[in-house]
Amino acid sequence: MNPFFAHFMVTTFASSFGILFILLAKKLLKSHISARWQYNLNLLFFILLALPFIPRNFFSSISLSIPRLDRLQATYANTTTITGVAAVPAYDGGWLQDFAIPTAYSESGYIWLVLMGIWIAGMIILATVMLFCNRNLRLIKESVKPVKDKEILSIFSRCKAEIGVKNNILLGSSILVKTPMTTGFFQSLIVLPSEKISPSSTRYAILHELAHCKNKDIQVNGLICLFQILYWFNPLVYLIFKQTRLDRELACDASVLDMLPKTLHTDYGTTLLNFVSTLSRPSLLFGATGMGGSKPQIIQRVKHIASYSTDTALLKAKSICLSTLMGLIVLCQIPLISVLANSDDSRFHFQANNVLYKDLSPFFDGIEGGFVLYDLETGLYTIHNRDMCVTRVSPFSTYKIFSALIALEQGVLEADNTLREWDGTIHPFEAWNQDHSLISAMRNSVNWYFQDFDKMIGIETLHYYLTRLSYGNRNLSGDIASFWNGSSLRISPLEQVILLRYFYQNNTIFEAKHVNTLKDALRLSERDGVMLSGKTGTGSVNDWATSSYGWFIGYVENDGRTSIFATYIQGEENAGGSMAAQITLSILEDKGIYP
Repeated sequence: MNPFFAHFMVTTFASSFGILFILLAKKLLKSHISARWQYNLNLLFFILLALPFIPRNFFSSISLSIPRLDRLQATYANTTTITGVAAVPAYDGGWLQDFAIPTAYSESGYIWLVLMGIWIAGMIILATVMLFCNRNLRLIKESVKPVKDKEILSIFSRCKAEIGVKNNILLGSSILVKTPMTTGFFQSLIVLPSEKISPSSTRYAILHELAHCKNKDIQVNGLICLFQILYWFNPLVYLIFKQTRLDRELACDASVLDMLPKTLHTDYGTTLLNFVSTLSRPSLLFGATGMGGSKPQIIQRVKHIASYSTDTALLKAKSICLSTLMGLIVLCQIPLISVLANSDDSRFHFQANNVLYKDLSPFFDGIEGGFVLYDLETGLYTIHNRDMCVTRVSPFSTYKIFSALIALEQGVLEADNTLREWDGTIHPFEAWNQDHSLISAMRNSVNWYFQDFDKMIGIETLHYYLTRLSYGNRNLSGDIASFWNGSSLRISPLEQVILLRYFYQNNTIFEAKHVNTLKDALRLSERDGVMLSGKTGTGSVNDWATSSYGWFIGYVENDGRTSIFATYIQGEENAGGSMAAQITLSILEDKGIYP
């Protein structure tokens, strides 16, 4: 699943609770919050809807004091299944024989790709519809003529002074509009109907539109359109923005009514009804605001006008207190929403002081990859391609290290007798069709050997150990035979190095004798007193030519100096474990670590 799309969907779901809270609170406290503050509270909707687009580490300093929710397992990771397609080994000889079977996206894997495609298509369609509807707005702007009537200009000038608007606002008229409207994202333009209307109605209309200008409602309307495009699939968004548009008009009505004596409130309401009666249907102008609206909205506005009274000091105080309280409640939820949204853990949040970032791209020869080297004595990390080194990907066969450790710890594998009999099932590789010990199974990357252990141990116990180890995202939602092979389990190269460091120092939850048994199984070669230990991993999606992935993780012991490494690569073809190992050995040789 695309990391951004996953983050977007989870954040949307999490923030929906905040949206529902605001809607419910506004409804229950409606009589205690003034029309203006009802409108101001809609700012909280925009904050919640903007959360998916705020950088993930923005709230990291706040989130440090909050219990982490990363133990919650993401259930939407790509699910893969093992196919029966035979594959060639990643390498034909020596200890680099990383036999692997390609994985194929199951239907559930494709569902997320389809959903993301539908989301993007929906945005494009809605944006196109909005642009199409707004073609009328362009025609209106082209038809606008400056108002030259001195009486109207005098009313306009007085209204600006009354409402306290000092910005340069244009005033025009058009034969294409039936009700007054305001448009212009950067330069506000009030458009009046070209038909002659009474001075009082003109004043009411101009005051209403100037209130829109003062409240920056055109800019707010632009945000509404943007969020409607992004969240076209979410019915809550349509609900909150329908309410926002009503609150906007009620707030403008309140601003006008406060300037009028009580005796003129009915006259103002009559003017509103007269303008609306000229419309056969509400206009769809996404870049404008006006006095019109849908029939239910007009009914609510007329009721509001009929019963309106100036806000009392008590109502103002209650409005401020309740709005502030609601704002604090929502803002306090944001770090929690942020942590929950990041519970997919598609990236490892790495922080260290002793780090050297170095460009090692010549060793990768055009292959996309990341490399981490950790010097156990100095504590120095050397990292190539930081972004790739913190991104969690499938561990593939490198997981077998900890599969074997858990099996030893659980007693399903005995340290002094690791031989397992082959059950006669024919596998794609001849090396798998025989009995195996832990050493030979690790060298030949024999899937059935480790899969049998996992099935005997069970998902719950495996999850317990991987959680204690902080093994990547600890997501075992995939099939028990393949969750580590291109499915739900994910780990980053940096985490591989950190786990190997703890493993090598025997600073884990496993018994020392079991760790030593694994160290013997991981030993690959020795040259001039330099010991190389490690495990490769190879994976592919659908077929080897489409995309392939390679791991090589391990450590080098050289005259009392231990260097722990992890290399991950991905490409269209041949980017397997053997290539990752060859790249790693070239880097280690260049650094004088392994000859």
